[in-house]
Amino acid sequence: MMREIIDFHTHPYETMGEYSCMYRDSFYLNREEAEAELKAVGITHICGSVIEVGVKKEDWEKEGFAYIQKLNNRALEIAEHFNGYCTPGFHVHPDYVRESCDEIERMHKKGVQLIGELVPYMHGWKDYSNRNFAEILDVAEQYHMIISYHTVEEEAEQMAQMIAEHKNLIFVAAHPGQRVGYEKHIERISRYENAYLDLSGTGLFRYGMLCHGVKKLGSERILFGTDFPITNPGMYVQAVLYEHITDKDRENIFSKNAKRLLNRANTI
Repeated sequence: MMREIIDFHTHPYETMGEYSCMYRDSFYLNREEAEAELKAVGITHICGSVIEVGVKKEDWEKEGFAYIQKLNNRALEIAEHFNGYCTPGFHVHPDYVRESCDEIERMHKKGVQLIGELVPYMHGWKDYSNRNFAEILDVAEQYHMIISYHTVEEEAEQMAQMIAEHKNLIFVAAHPGQRVGYEKHIERISRYENAYLDLSGTGLFRYGMLCHGVKKLGSERILFGTDFPITNPGMYVQAVLYEHITDKDRENIFSKNAKRLLNRANTI
């Protein structure tokens, strides 16, 4: 039987401006090639938001929320081109509360329940305890949205406050990080039933990291993610396959947890 692998953390793209590979000047895959490569390593579905590389704050701020909405519309278009292979994520912004709340309602009507990955440092904000952002989350909570968010351990208290104040939202932290940051993730997630961690970015290359997390936290709170095209998806698949965890743990991490959360979000 074919194994399902849902990559909960990617940044889908169709143009060079949306292509976040660090070596983009030497290596580029078009959308069709990217899809083929993801499928070749066993990834059966992807999720994520569209970002743009190298855009200066002063440039996009001239457009205001229209720039954020442009990224969201691109996510919808790309998901349509992927023809069922991609669950789009969308952005909100605390400087634009009303517009963000309207965007949540618009996306909900289109069946999109994933906010993020949010990457605040790219869009001129970082404070997860920002009251404007909390107001946006209040609306997201009404629609049982899932929040995929970039994590910075210097903001650990803010992240914990955000999760604690919105118990009807699912929060998926991105990037386990190195040992100290990873332990903080585990401690925080263990305190909140609505908190999860995806495996994208730094961390999984440390052998034994996933086994440690499963023992401490349980495999039901960990989601597979890569951060493609920033990272090599095949390495992440192989890392999960060769960790000393059970087949049931692998199934939870590869797909079962993501399916449960996505199904929950779409049944309100």
